[in-house]
Amino acid sequence: MALRLRMTAFNAQRCRLRHLGRKLDMCTAEATASLLQAEETFSACLARIDALILKPLLQAEPHDQKGKDNFKLLLLLNDRFQALWNFTEENYRILKQKCSTSESFCIQDFYTVWKGDLFLSLYIQYFVTFANYVVVHGFEHATKSRSEAWKHHKTVLKQFLTDFTSETSMSLALYTVLHKPIRDHVEQYILLLTKLNEALKEGPEKDLVTSAIKEYVKLESFISQVLDEACFTKALWKSLGYKFTDMLCVPERRLLEDSRNLPISASTNRSDRILLFDDVLVLIQGNSFQSFDLKLVWVDKNCREKSAPGVYGLHIITPEETFFLSAKDPQMKAVWQWKLNQAIRQALNGKRDFPLWGKTGEGTEPPSCRFFTYVFRLEGKFKNATYEGKWHWGKPHGKGTLKWRDGRNHVGDFKEGLEHGFGICLVPRRSEDRYDCYKCHWYEGKMRGYGICEYGNEMVYKGYFKDDLRQGFGILENPSADHPFKYTGQWENDKKNGYGVWDDKDRGERYIGMWHDDHKHGQGIVVTQSGVCYQRTFHAGRMVGSGILLLEDDSVYEGNFMEDLTFVGKGKLSFANGFILEGTFTNKLGQGLQTQGILNTSNEQLDDRITKAQLGLEEFPVEKRWKGIYDQFLEFIHSGCKEEMEESFTGFHIQTSKELRKSQEYLFCQRGTEDVSWKMEDILEELVQHQELKSLLPYLDKALKSSLHPLGKLLKALMIAFQATYSGIGANRHLLTMAQEEVKYYAKKIWEFYQGLLHLALEQKGQLPTKSADGETNDQKACSIVLPLILPCFYPELFMLYMLYHEREDDLYCQGIVDLSLFPDIKLLEFLDVQKHLWPLKDLTLTTNQRRSLIKDKCFLSATECLQKLITTVDPREKLVILQKTYEEIESTVSRVVEKDYKLPMDDLLPLLMYVVSRAKIQHLGAEIHLIRDLMDPTNQGGLYDFLLTALESCYEHIQRMRLHQRENCHGTHNS
Repeated sequence: MALRLRMTAFNAQRCRLRHLGRKLDMCTAEATASLLQAEETFSACLARIDALILKPLLQAEPHDQKGKDNFKLLLLLNDRFQALWNFTEENYRILKQKCSTSESFCIQDFYTVWKGDLFLSLYIQYFVTFANYVVVHGFEHATKSRSEAWKHHKTVLKQFLTDFTSETSMSLALYTVLHKPIRDHVEQYILLLTKLNEALKEGPEKDLVTSAIKEYVKLESFISQVLDEACFTKALWKSLGYKFTDMLCVPERRLLEDSRNLPISASTNRSDRILLFDDVLVLIQGNSFQSFDLKLVWVDKNCREKSAPGVYGLHIITPEETFFLSAKDPQMKAVWQWKLNQAIRQALNGKRDFPLWGKTGEGTEPPSCRFFTYVFRLEGKFKNATYEGKWHWGKPHGKGTLKWRDGRNHVGDFKEGLEHGFGICLVPRRSEDRYDCYKCHWYEGKMRGYGICEYGNEMVYKGYFKDDLRQGFGILENPSADHPFKYTGQWENDKKNGYGVWDDKDRGERYIGMWHDDHKHGQGIVVTQSGVCYQRTFHAGRMVGSGILLLEDDSVYEGNFMEDLTFVGKGKLSFANGFILEGTFTNKLGQGLQTQGILNTSNEQLDDRITKAQLGLEEFPVEKRWKGIYDQFLEFIHSGCKEEMEESFTGFHIQTSKELRKSQEYLFCQRGTEDVSWKMEDILEELVQHQELKSLLPYLDKALKSSLHPLGKLLKALMIAFQATYSGIGANRHLLTMAQEEVKYYAKKIWEFYQGLLHLALEQKGQLPTKSADGETNDQKACSIVLPLILPCFYPELFMLYMLYHEREDDLYCQGIVDLSLFPDIKLLEFLDVQKHLWPLKDLTLTTNQRRSLIKDKCFLSATECLQKLITTVDPREKLVILQKTYEEIESTVSRVVEKDYKLPMDDLLPLLMYVVSRAKIQHLGAEIHLIRDLMDPTNQGGLYDFLLTALESCYEHIQRMRLHQRENCHGTHNS
């Protein structure tokens, strides 16, 4: 294993003294001379070793694979040797030149001090490579392969080894020659520096030399430890069989401990021998072994295993296995624990300590959180998968990536070994070269919460999951040109179940109703692109029984009919002109519709119950619609508003999977200052601070408009559900009441959930919710506080339904307005029976060639302009305020005319208001009036606003009757 030196204290001191240039005394000069002589002798020794030992060893490259591998190590060892020799030669020349040209010496002349970091690095590299060669029996193989040649070199070896005899093995001799002179020279450095240190007086120079001595002492210890480890490991490979050696022997690997030397045993007799290396932990059992990478080994000293008395255990945790190491005394356990932790920490750091044992300076406990790559082998969910990411106590924990051989992969958050949090999973499809992509929230290994899934067949699902299945509210869409469709509604066990809306774009129709096991089942409404609408009972996707069919021309059929809308069997057909046909209907090929029955031509008008039938009210109670959306929010509140729940309970503010991923990446980062107020703890705190109505209204408005606030997310999901039902094909007047009560119910549920959040916030602060002092019920507060805030979100679709529902009345009204607009002001006031003393004739300023009787659009101009603002707002409250201001403008104008305060009685108000309405020319006034009436605050009933709205309704109806009466007169004249 490669070793990297840390910056030592003496190097720092060396830098501070570089420019001092302090001259040293004669004792120091003598030390310099001794160093020069030692370097000369050492350099000569290295030259002889190179010429007489290394070059003969490198003469011929072996042909067998093992020999080639060892030869590569020998080449590397030679490179390290040459670097050390060159460094010695260079510094010897510099020191010699200094001695010959100067009589004074400075600390910077001692390269052993000033170049200490480079010096240590070269010696460390040499001895680490030397030890690697020893471990793989390099000298034995080298001498064995060239045994005859080395017999002639015995005389050479005697030059280096004083105790060399004919019985000394050649490999041992080579081993000694290539390390002992170099090791001895390090000791000589220590002696020389010690003498120099003794000659120096107290001061910075002495401190620097003292620090240098300490580093060389550490180097001496390091060399000793490296050689001991190498011999220890070499002896192990000699004692083990070839099978273990071939698989486990690596030049850089070192044996740190053996259970035969320091007894310890594994649980359940799973091993005969335990070996701790610097990179792996090995358990040997018979002829097999298991190895565990130390980077993914955790040691738990708090062993919970029920062991026999007098047995002390360590809990060993790895990604797929856990076991216990048991010692017979606490000291043995402590030593193994210390050695294991040191080995693990050094393996994680990618370097050994310097020196190898003793003070580390980095703490003894390895971190419990790590980053590593691992391939799962055992049976289970992750078998054959490669995990790259963060770990904690043997399990994936944090961000990571799983990849299987079959192409599956999962990128995201993990917790205690399972997918947990946001993740992206790719699953290849068997029959196609495509993938299903799940971008979802996960909980304990399974999809749960909101997700966007892009299937390989181009379908897209956006909605909730539970236990890997679509569950709750969700949207499935197939945008492809072949069979485009869209389902918005409830899911259960991966199937459409409950209330939902199906758009069949091929057929141009929408189904609104109940589902069971992916089929239309129960009551349902079908709306077609042509405007036809019918309600029917379905069973497993097929229509059964009788139903009601509402045709585009306002004809109503009650009875049985086919999917192509042809009448069959008994039925009743009510025409728009009041005729009623009741009997038995048949439809023969080529003969058209035939019937036998009774035709009632009494020309009675159909009552509103039939002509403006409202569907789905009893069949789909508003409480049972979109239950999946509310359930998710309720679960979020019950969880205590946990942040991980918040991000998965409703994600429909995200439109695309790309935005979803971006949203989750945002969660993992530090939030920006603009979003701080939408952290859950801040949200709950703000709720407590904004309980008063004055501050509550702006707070709720802000929350509902934010895509980061839970209430804003909930509103977004409800908007999607509403638009899926009532926009486009769903814009049918027979669905108005369904839509209207749905919006009111949204307000009620949002108010309930707001209160749920508030109660949770107060509970966490140990407070009790305050009782309402105004006596209003929750329904009243929902209507008065929440409804005006959310109405703009649903107004376009809702107002379209009001316009369609009141289309005929508005047409009559508009025609009446056209007729009245032909009148000049005076003629219109006269026609409407406005009392003459109330006419604002002063406002009719004449110009040249004008007659007062022909002037138009001048009287009550301020009131007219005020009323025209009715269409500029969607809030019923603001519309009522505009109506009140219109009334005040009329009264103000009258008071000016009569020159005194004048309170208008109803007899005077109605004709004046009708005049203003006729001049304001508001389109769809009937839709406006009924929307205000249906959605206004219930507390306004019976008050001024109610009175003014009733007056406006009277004007609207009177204008209709005028036109209707005129039309009837025209028809009468034409008939006569």
